[in-house]
Amino acid sequence: MKRSPVVLGIESSCDETGAGLVRDGQLLGQAVASSMDEHARYGGVVPEIAARAHVHAAAPVVRAALADAGLTMRDIDAVAVTTGPGLSGALQVGVAAAKGLAYSLGVPLYGVHHLAGHVAADTLEHGPLPNPCMVLIVSGGHTSLLLVRDLARDPIVHLGDTLDDAAGECFDKVARVFGLPYPGGPAVDRAAREGDPRAVAFPRPLTGPRDDPHAFSFSGLKTAAARWAEQHRAAGRALPVADGAASLQEAIADVLTRKAVGACREHGVGTLVVVGGVAANSRVRALAQERCDAAGIELRVPPLRLCTDNGAMIAAVGYLLVRAGAEPAPLDVSIDPSAPLEYAALHPVTRIVRAA
Repeated sequence: MKRSPVVLGIESSCDETGAGLVRDGQLLGQAVASSMDEHARYGGVVPEIAARAHVHAAAPVVRAALADAGLTMRDIDAVAVTTGPGLSGALQVGVAAAKGLAYSLGVPLYGVHHLAGHVAADTLEHGPLPNPCMVLIVSGGHTSLLLVRDLARDPIVHLGDTLDDAAGECFDKVARVFGLPYPGGPAVDRAAREGDPRAVAFPRPLTGPRDDPHAFSFSGLKTAAARWAEQHRAAGRALPVADGAASLQEAIADVLTRKAVGACREHGVGTLVVVGGVAANSRVRALAQERCDAAGIELRVPPLRLCTDNGAMIAAVGYLLVRAGAEPAPLDVSIDPSAPLEYAALHPVTRIVRAA
């Protein structure tokens, strides 16, 4: 009997270089290299630094993932890679590495949408996604409510997206105002442990009766937190960072979970899947569980190691595409740094227009 295919996934959309290997929906091994420390001094990701870090890390990370899985290059049956969205230079490095591997091994290549990877990450911990399920994606640049059916075959329905700053951006920008280090999400989470979440009455954006029940906006919350900090400093008072962090975190978690559970009720969906980097936030996880329990909704959240960017999640999508019999990517597959999430597979091709 022929063995099930092993899919290698490569992720390089931002500041993590990830590789993972999946067979039959099971994670066999993975490795991640992060350039976050190099960006910390600038308070955010510097695209050129990220791209150079991917160049140095790509081959070692693939070798480390293979070693973790106890496999060799000859065991790889397909390669999946993030083709968008993300930083242009960073994506180019990952796609170039994936093309080289697929060509040299003589195996098919699949382009994957980065956000679909976050959705599929949960399958590595909890098994196949229910059809349908509600997905809340919360990351540095994206906050979306999605209605997902068959991830490999069906179009992904956007119920609502962020109109300005995503939740992760709000964490990062307010953390800087509070004097906390980059990345802001984990720093706020740590500081909030010593604070009172009711200390500051920060606003809950887009939660009024006339507002879009599925859209997100965190720009106003960011501004409110910045003004609160400025007022304390202008008055010569010490900034109660722990209380500010706890109150900010509570406001973000409240909006995210309120809208997600409301969408489940409205559409009669019994499972909520919360994914993305902000899904690692302790208050988001706790409040989501509390509200899902009260509403009789099953909550699925990946383990912390699968919330942030990684190659395993891309391999998970690749496995679903192989299983569904999807067409591999063309040889001239390129990248799309701003690709909308419509399908899990993303096979953009750049056409060169020559002057007459």
